[in-house]
Amino acid sequence: MERYVCVHGHFYQPPRENPWLEVVEQQDSAWPFHDWNERITAECYGPNTSARILDAQERITRLINNYARMSFNVGPTLLAWMRDHAPEVHAGIVEADRRSATRFGGHGSAMAQVYNHAILPLANARDQHTQVVWGLYDFERRFGRPAEGMWLAETAADTATLEVLAANGVRFTVLSPYQAAAVRPLPADRDGDGDGDGGPEPAWTDVTGGQVDPTRPYRVRLPSGRHLDVFFYDARVSQAVAFEGLLFSGDRLAERLLHAFPDRQGPKLVNIATDGESYGHHHRHGEMALAHALQRLSDTDDVRLTNYAEFLALFPPDHEARIVENSSWSCAHGVERWRSDCGCTNGETGGHQAWRAPLRDALDLLRDEVGPAYERAAGRLLHDPWAARDHYIEIVHDRSPAHLRTWLGRHARRPLDAAEQVEVLRLLELQRHAMLMYTSCGWFFDELSRIETVQVLAYAARVVELAGQVLDLPDLEERFLTRLAKAPSNLPQFGDGRTVYEQLVMPTRANFRKVAAHFAISGLFRRYGRKERLGCYEVERVDEHRSEAGRAKVGYGRITVRSSVTLAENSYEYGVMHFGDHNFLCGVRPAGDERAYDLMCDDLAAAFDEANFPDTIRRLDEHFGRDAYSLRDLFRDEQRRLLDVVLDTTLSDVESTYRSVYRSRAPLMRFLAGLDAKVPPALRSAAEVVVNAELREALSGNPEPARVQGLIEEAERFRVSLDADGLAHAYAESLSRVTRAVERALDDDETFAVFGSDQRAVFASFATLVDIAESLPFEIDLGRAQNLAWRVRRERGDWLAQRAASGDEAARNWAEAIDALTQRLGFAIS
Repeated sequence: MERYVCVHGHFYQPPRENPWLEVVEQQDSAWPFHDWNERITAECYGPNTSARILDAQERITRLINNYARMSFNVGPTLLAWMRDHAPEVHAGIVEADRRSATRFGGHGSAMAQVYNHAILPLANARDQHTQVVWGLYDFERRFGRPAEGMWLAETAADTATLEVLAANGVRFTVLSPYQAAAVRPLPADRDGDGDGDGGPEPAWTDVTGGQVDPTRPYRVRLPSGRHLDVFFYDARVSQAVAFEGLLFSGDRLAERLLHAFPDRQGPKLVNIATDGESYGHHHRHGEMALAHALQRLSDTDDVRLTNYAEFLALFPPDHEARIVENSSWSCAHGVERWRSDCGCTNGETGGHQAWRAPLRDALDLLRDEVGPAYERAAGRLLHDPWAARDHYIEIVHDRSPAHLRTWLGRHARRPLDAAEQVEVLRLLELQRHAMLMYTSCGWFFDELSRIETVQVLAYAARVVELAGQVLDLPDLEERFLTRLAKAPSNLPQFGDGRTVYEQLVMPTRANFRKVAAHFAISGLFRRYGRKERLGCYEVERVDEHRSEAGRAKVGYGRITVRSSVTLAENSYEYGVMHFGDHNFLCGVRPAGDERAYDLMCDDLAAAFDEANFPDTIRRLDEHFGRDAYSLRDLFRDEQRRLLDVVLDTTLSDVESTYRSVYRSRAPLMRFLAGLDAKVPPALRSAAEVVVNAELREALSGNPEPARVQGLIEEAERFRVSLDADGLAHAYAESLSRVTRAVERALDDDETFAVFGSDQRAVFASFATLVDIAESLPFEIDLGRAQNLAWRVRRERGDWLAQRAASGDEAARNWAEAIDALTQRLGFAIS
């Protein structure tokens, strides 16, 4: 076999967690999903674990885990989010690597990635090393094996970067062909170490400008005496996949790959590399085109799918290469996209990028100021502060008390008391955020105030805060902001980086008092247990009192707030009042003696019990001062939930008004529609609000086909614009709920012993939802239901068939019901 194909997907999202809470908060731009991680997981990462292959009649014949047939890397911070929020996708990706090792000669397809996608040629030596060490550790913990290859952020490389990879045992990486400077055959290898250092050295051939042959691996010999092997991907086909619509057809993709082989003799590898999000997010159903192409290539006699590690084991490099220093795959100017106004951008505003250099300069100031101070402070408690930072990824993965004790036993100079443990963890968290603030996406786009840049500034703010707690660096934030003020925004409402920081970052900052205020305000509308989790904070309710008077509510009590990250802990007393609608007043103070606490409780109770709200406010001011908290100070998710609660009456009144207008004028609207006359905008607006609201309600509960169909017909009659994304999301949640119930039933062996009324009812409700999907005038994601049907047929089909053949009536009924369901879901059933 001489013809091999490898498709690589770089699956990555920047870390999006609020640095104080360690959770991803709601991102409105990702609507109707909670955040961009959730949205892209639904559109891309999940579908690639079970991509559909269709026959000529567009019926599903197979579900394929694309990851098991391709080469891929997934960002460590994205995998950490998946583990908690999309565990089935995380498991599918890990399982794909195991299956690919069986398929590809013992070599798994997954590659590691530098930890948080920092541009390594622009990082200092310590950060380069830690980024690689953390990425490799994270990979081995998740995939259960050491990584053979490592993906560099934006494939950004220089010789120092390759040295770090080689020094840490990485065998290969993947680069753009435009990063190849020169190549030549490897000289004869007399000592057998693979360095080709024994014979005369052939002349170098210039291959700049993408002229390198991308169908063979190359060895890069390094100044240290080490080497790293490099694959250069096929730029033309990769470009067509990412930007030229090649994923509209799996056949076209397969044909393009097959036509990319050169005429030369010997083994050849056609390999492409793109953002993995091309397969489903950037290009809808791109994962299906990929699955079809991979299946077709698998069925082609003289071509074999492979991954980089297997190909390298089969055919070690017989050529070596020199790389273009400070180069990348997404900037024509090298790595300037992450430090200068080079013009490389996605062009959202059409503005400048003059902010990039001042942003990096401000972050470099932070890094360089806190580095030596960290070394001094941590050196009092730890044997080697930088080695401890390298190994801190172990704690990031497992923050259990037992593991922390073991870890400190290795790294601490002596047994540490509780305060010293908090100090060590704050120092190490400072360093973690000092690396997160260099995530490449902060510079990738063209505006300083985008969410990606605001995110890296939030990490910088966390560095500043932690430095104030554990380091002696006066005026650090002011010096940072002075430099940041030199970064000009394209948007006049912000002006510069300092304003962006003050308006978009500072309001999101959290401390223990804000967590206490959040708990106090939200506690008026939900019953918390004695212990609750709020992001990375553990809140313990020590004492609590609540009262209501009409629409007004009051609460006061004591709580203890503890960080599960730094182990710092504080106790607080609070008082909070809700006047109705969005009006809240909350005060928080450190917990004091019992007498002062009892006085506060008695004062608030006495004032509120008399419905004397002005006096209640005055008492709150007396006990807590005027530094008050309101609904604005809640963390975003709970803020939105509470807004839904407190505005529910208002929104109901508004919707009721629209319903009254619409229902009373519906006959007139139908008459106008029958005449093909224009429906007045005011009436059409009422119809749009009501039809969308009622259709959303119908799809969110136990949908009735007649009701849904009637509303759709009304929308068509009055030419109402449907909220397709929101309605599809509401339907998908209903389908997911029913699917989970069916999954639980089918995972129980005893379920298959009978096929009675309960089982028929489950399948009937499932079938009803599928029928409704066929009637909706927008695309519906049936993925989870199809996955379930496929799994049941694979896991239970033969067993049920055997039972049915032996006369088991229940088994026969089950088999028939499952066949009918899978056909309804679009499968071709043989």
